[in-house]
Amino acid sequence: MDNIRYRYLERVNSPEELKKLSLDELQSYCDDLREFIVRSLSCNPGHLASNLGSIEFTVALHYVYNTPEDSIVWDVGHQAYAHKIITGRRDQFHTNRKKDGLSGFPRRTESEYDSFGAGHSSTSISAALGIAMAEKMQNSGNKTIAVIGDGAMSGGLAFEGLNNAGATDADLLVILNDNKMSISPNVGALKEALLSITTSYGYNKIKGNAWKRLKNSPRLRKVLQKINHVLKNGLLHQSNLFESFHMRYFGPVDGHDVKQLVKVLSDLKKLPGPKLLHIMTIKGKGFAPAEKGNPEIWHSPGKFDADTGEREKSHNSATKKFQYVFGETLLELARKDERVVGVTPAMLTGSSMNILQKEMPQRCFDVGIAEGHAITFSAGLATRGMIPFCNIYSSFMQRAYDNVIHDVALQNLPVVMCLDRAGLVGEDGATHNGEFDLAYFRCVPNLTIAAPMNGNELRNMMHTALKAERPMVIRYPRGFEEGEIDNEAEIIPIGKGRQLKEGNDVVILSIGATGNNAVKAAEQLAEEGISVAVYDMRWAKPIDTAILAHVAEHYEEIVTVEDGVIDGGVGSAVAEYMTEGGVQCRVTRLGINDMFVEHATVAEQKAECGYDVAGICSTIKRLLNK
Repeated sequence: MDNIRYRYLERVNSPEELKKLSLDELQSYCDDLREFIVRSLSCNPGHLASNLGSIEFTVALHYVYNTPEDSIVWDVGHQAYAHKIITGRRDQFHTNRKKDGLSGFPRRTESEYDSFGAGHSSTSISAALGIAMAEKMQNSGNKTIAVIGDGAMSGGLAFEGLNNAGATDADLLVILNDNKMSISPNVGALKEALLSITTSYGYNKIKGNAWKRLKNSPRLRKVLQKINHVLKNGLLHQSNLFESFHMRYFGPVDGHDVKQLVKVLSDLKKLPGPKLLHIMTIKGKGFAPAEKGNPEIWHSPGKFDADTGEREKSHNSATKKFQYVFGETLLELARKDERVVGVTPAMLTGSSMNILQKEMPQRCFDVGIAEGHAITFSAGLATRGMIPFCNIYSSFMQRAYDNVIHDVALQNLPVVMCLDRAGLVGEDGATHNGEFDLAYFRCVPNLTIAAPMNGNELRNMMHTALKAERPMVIRYPRGFEEGEIDNEAEIIPIGKGRQLKEGNDVVILSIGATGNNAVKAAEQLAEEGISVAVYDMRWAKPIDTAILAHVAEHYEEIVTVEDGVIDGGVGSAVAEYMTEGGVQCRVTRLGINDMFVEHATVAEQKAECGYDVAGICSTIKRLLNK
């Protein structure tokens, strides 16, 4: 990283040291933080735009509140880099998202300042309310703050938390970080003046005393409440949405004016009960390419030049990602059949469904960060003859499990659930690894589960799903596919696998993209005189029992390989078949053991779990005593 001279950055290694800065020095410290994050992420990729937008209010929070005794609960967590740096992790920040380094998200085991772990959205209000209620019961006097973005606020769990919080007297502050790229008119002098009044300790003390005095006069209380709402709606043009949850609403306020934020937070700190502060920020603030560029790209841009903003190319552009194959195939199917529609919970670009949106916007639905709703919405579409292709990242699908069972499988509706980022995903780590879907869906009646080995297989499986008109899960990994796409799509027989390589000593049964490593391992072992057969099972459910019967008859050693947990996965299905049939052969299952796999590169994660090429070879040689 460049040798940059910072004015205040190195003087702050804790919130206590931050508090030694004067109010006038805080903005310069924020500038140092912003420069440090940009230059750090330019060579060690991470979440950029969201973190640049959260610097000032993060500094203000640690300046005003007494952390870690006071708890800050971060939603999603990819906006917490400044928080990590302030709380003593600056010197380790170069290890962010690397194996054995800092996590890209808050982790309770990493720091006492990380009061709650987060990787998925919309959890902060519920978690913070639980913390606040515990602090109240323990009479600690500690404060609790939940920080949630406007996107995460679209999740149903956030509203469940708000609904519950408003019915309590918990000392909870919810900060709504509104970082939309298009924002309503500037706050203005009048709004700032009214904000100063409504957040002042004196004003709220008078208001609170008046409210108590009128406790025996419900009619007068209603009049006072109506006057308050009229003033706020008429002068501030604010919605009563949050106050309808009985959350006292303050704002909006400029989320990049650190001095004003310190004043507002200092006033709100003195107010009891549940309250919400609405701040407006700009994603990518202070770094022109991120601030003015494509927000999806600069959310996590990979490596880039910190001075020019020019991004490095990460892969041969001639090779397609699995997600691109999905996006192009979905458009192909939509052109072919007017019943086909696309549904995604805020992963339009990440899933490449934007390809469909660009040509057929009326048949593409981004429903916001609401995975359960995405599934049930798709089920509703299916009841009227549509064929929804609902794309959700595998780890996010965990949040919609009941919806799949109750609304899709139970009613046997033709919803095609495409699970992107299945298996190990790399630097995002345990919160984002998609290792459970094969196991948790295999037990659900009416579901068909497929896993393509490459992009061509993904295309074929999507064509097969359209023709099958049944509930189907197609899971595929993050990253680049191997092989070329055929001109004509093939309808694959459901429940039928295929042989990839002949062999006599041992057989590998793989599912999905792990088949590529299985073939490579077999080729390496062949050079050492070990003959390995390889079968691509293609379908986790129904599993190909003809292949299982054949290998049970011809092999004593069976190795299964899957990019998922081995307990309950495809390896378990094979072992169950052999046990129930009384077959005398050994099944060795390779995949993810009973553990959460921490952040690292995908290659490092697979090596740790033992199902990369080297791990497969080592296992087979051990089984054959070679």
